[in-house]
Amino acid sequence: MTEVVNLTTMEVDALTDVEGGLNLTDGHARLVLTSQQADIVARIPEMFVEATRRPFPEIELAAHKAFLSAIGQHSAPVGSGRILSCYSSTLATDIVARALPAGATVAVLHPTFDNIADLFVTRGLKLVPMSEEALLAQEWPGEPVSAIVVTLPNNPTGLITPKGHLESLAAHAARHGQTVIIDASFRGQVRDAQYDTYAVLDAAGADWITIEDTGKLWPTHELKIGLLAYSERTTLPIERAFSESLLAASPVVLQLITELAGDWVNGGYERAGALVERNRAVVKETIGQVGLKLADPDSQISVARIELPVDGPDSELLYKEMLARGVHVLPCSPFHWADPESGLRFIRVSLARSFETVEKAAQTMAQAYRELTPGR
Repeated sequence: MTEVVNLTTMEVDALTDVEGGLNLTDGHARLVLTSQQADIVARIPEMFVEATRRPFPEIELAAHKAFLSAIGQHSAPVGSGRILSCYSSTLATDIVARALPAGATVAVLHPTFDNIADLFVTRGLKLVPMSEEALLAQEWPGEPVSAIVVTLPNNPTGLITPKGHLESLAAHAARHGQTVIIDASFRGQVRDAQYDTYAVLDAAGADWITIEDTGKLWPTHELKIGLLAYSERTTLPIERAFSESLLAASPVVLQLITELAGDWVNGGYERAGALVERNRAVVKETIGQVGLKLADPDSQISVARIELPVDGPDSELLYKEMLARGVHVLPCSPFHWADPESGLRFIRVSLARSFETVEKAAQTMAQAYRELTPGR
């Protein structure tokens, strides 16, 4: 059997490393709970009692209101029945892939996290890449593309689709009968990405699907929710695909999300952001000592790409060297799902870790790079 190697398998390897290597792969928040978050988690037994006492729709509605309000999405269709709670954003993506017509052509942002492309291909869709440069130039795909997938902010680059650009895309999609699909998994981390995309899409008369995610924000060890929202205009069988996948998300986790969203708007966002930026700064400073630099210095999400010179080791070689030294990172070729070679000059690290972990990993990378490039 051929071994499957994608970004998620690399993340699983890091998570299950029996040697206890440093894990800077996945973008999940693997941090120590703040005191405020710890107080919320301590109330989980009460949430079990509430899950028995309160009707599920009431609990779910409160979570949708709290989370979407906390990330600026005030026009989301809360209470309409058009927001579905999933165990994860990956499951939500798979539901979307199954709801789209088999054989349909879909434009997907490039580069971006490879499981989006993988899930769509597995479900029989034909993919074409849409570069970040094309997005910024507002060069939108026409026929035969029937859906356009944008990651906002993009993982791994941190690119935020400006509001005016989304307005242009929404208008284009409405004219051409296309569906706009937004993966907003990292939206909660960045204020600039929290303009009301639901209002933009509805104002243009576009058909749309949006996936939100709580897993990148809080260190809740996979107790998370992926929200799948869709427009009133859509005729895709999303609810049918959802019903084939799950009954409901946990009412306990939904209550946890409600409380954590409350903390997010009362200082939690700023506390998390300060930690990420401190970690980004130490990576920048440490790798700079060996002539490396951040590929996306303006990125605000909790991952960072490091650019490797063309005359030095590529990310596949550096990745293997880092593994040998007990540090898990991600080479960027899989993010470039339509052209893996174009990702060879980049390697990605997660910043949603303790400062000590990120600092040690950055020092290890600098040392490994130095030893791979003697005489530089």
